[in-house]
Amino acid sequence: MNQPAAGRPVIFDFGGVLVDWNPRYLYRQLFDDEVAMERFLTFVCSTTWNLMQDAGRSFDEAVAELSARFPEQRALIEAYHHRWEEMVAGPIHGSVAILESLKARGTPLYGLTNWSAEKFALTRRRYGFFELFDGITVSGEVKLIKPDPAIYLLNMETFGLTAKDCVFIDDSAINCLAAERLGMTVIEFRSPESLREALQAMAILV
Repeated sequence: MNQPAAGRPVIFDFGGVLVDWNPRYLYRQLFDDEVAMERFLTFVCSTTWNLMQDAGRSFDEAVAELSARFPEQRALIEAYHHRWEEMVAGPIHGSVAILESLKARGTPLYGLTNWSAEKFALTRRRYGFFELFDGITVSGEVKLIKPDPAIYLLNMETFGLTAKDCVFIDDSAINCLAAERLGMTVIEFRSPESLREALQAMAILV
């Protein structure tokens, strides 16, 4: 028997959906030249480099390794670690309001995030809305990252979820595709407004 719409588990990504995180919030304070900043974030503290921390590598190890390769950039690399919290502008309030509405309706809520374990711990302490979740899987804790199907399967196994019942929300098309291939209903996040419309269309939110 299909689960009633309001009772379907909803799985949220965090960065870019509920939390406004962007390294440029920090590095615009450290660079006068936007082009130079983008070059640094593309070729030094790159998305791929940061993803290794999401997969479980410590920031101490990551900074040491990268600083050895780019010794002239050491101070800027160390800032990525020691001033990391300045990359977080705050919650995405419209999305948090949706989360609170879902909780009030009794919707089962879960998190599945690519995030460094040590940095997620900092962020979780700052924002009370994380307590609304029934369970959270953090990539840095389990040493798996989206879009690897294994982390989706682990999330479902850990919390007793079935893919066909789940609604998965992420701002990454690749991560959404991986969830869809496992049988989940997906919403690719673009804005709180479009998310609300999509959930209303599914009768998960009124």
